[in-house]
Amino acid sequence: MPIVPSNYNPPFLFKNGHFSTIYAGILRKIDGFKQKRERIDLPDGDFLDLDWSFSHQKTTKLTILLHGLEGNAQRPYITGSAKQLNTHNIDACAVNFRGCSGEVNRLYSSYHSGATEDLAAVIEHILSLKKYEEIYLKGFSLGGNLILKYLGEDRSISPNIKMAVTVSVPCNLYNSLKALLTPKNKLYSNRFKKHLIAKLKLKQNVFPDLLSDSDLKKIITLKDFDDIYTSRAHGFVDALDYYAKCSCLQFLPNIQIPTLIINAKNDSFLGPECYPYAAAEQNPNLYLEVPKYGGHVGFYGKNNVTYSERRAVAFFSHDKS
Repeated sequence: MPIVPSNYNPPFLFKNGHFSTIYAGILRKIDGFKQKRERIDLPDGDFLDLDWSFSHQKTTKLTILLHGLEGNAQRPYITGSAKQLNTHNIDACAVNFRGCSGEVNRLYSSYHSGATEDLAAVIEHILSLKKYEEIYLKGFSLGGNLILKYLGEDRSISPNIKMAVTVSVPCNLYNSLKALLTPKNKLYSNRFKKHLIAKLKLKQNVFPDLLSDSDLKKIITLKDFDDIYTSRAHGFVDALDYYAKCSCLQFLPNIQIPTLIINAKNDSFLGPECYPYAAAEQNPNLYLEVPKYGGHVGFYGKNNVTYSERRAVAFFSHDKS
C-alpha cells in the first residue's frame, strides 16, 4: 500500500519532538473520565487487570488499548484515546500488562514486547462475552509492537478483529534500543531504567533465588536489564535474541487486516529501521504514516484530543487517508 501522506502540523512549540514527548507523558491531563476494572486469570496462573470505559450508547464496537514500556491504563495517551473512542460510540478495554496495574504480578516473568499470548488471552476473554461484533486494536510503542507481531504471527485471527492502529512503534527493537542509549535520550532511558529496577527489586523479594544483588548491580543500561531479566525470565538466550525474535518488523508482511502505523520523523526513540516503508509498500493491508512532527507518543492536538486519537477514530470508520 502506498505510504499515507500526513497533514499533521502542530503549533510551533510542539514541533519540537522532545517537548511534544514530555508534554504528552507528564503534563497532559484527561478530566471527566471513569474506568471500571476487571481482573482476569491467565492460563499460567498469573492475572491481568483490564480497565473498561463505555460509550453512552449501546454499541457492539470495542477497541483494545495497549500501553507502552512501564505505562499503564491510566496514562493520558490511554485515557485520552479511550475517551475519544467512547465519544464516537466505541467501548474501550485498556489492558494493564503484568505488573503494571499497581500490584506485583504472581510469577517471576512479567511482560515484554513480544508477549502476544497475553493479548490472545484478552481477546479470547472478550469474545467469550459475546457482546462485540467489531473489535479494533490500538497500541503505543511497546504495545504497538506487540499488536503488529500478534497480527503477523502464524495464528488464526478472529473475524471479529477488524482493524488496528499503532503509534510510535519500535518496529526493530535493537535499532530502537540503540537510539534510546544515545546521549540525547539519556533522560528517558534513565527514567525507564529507574522504574524497571524498582519493580525488579520487588520481584527479588518474592524470588530471591532467581535474582541476586550482584545481578541488580550489573544493570547499567536498558540492554543490561534485558540481558539479566527480560531474556532469562521469558526463555530467550540473551537480549539480542529477545530483540531478534520479538521485533514486529519481520511479521509485517503477514498482516491481513487493515493496519495503520503512525511513526513521527522526529521521534528520538526510533532508529531508521523502525520506519517500515518497504513492508507498507508491499502489503496492501499495511498503512504507514510518517508525520514530520509528533515526538514519541506525542501528537498534540486542539481541545486536548491528539492527532493520533483523531486518526484512529477516522481509520476505524474506514477513512484510510
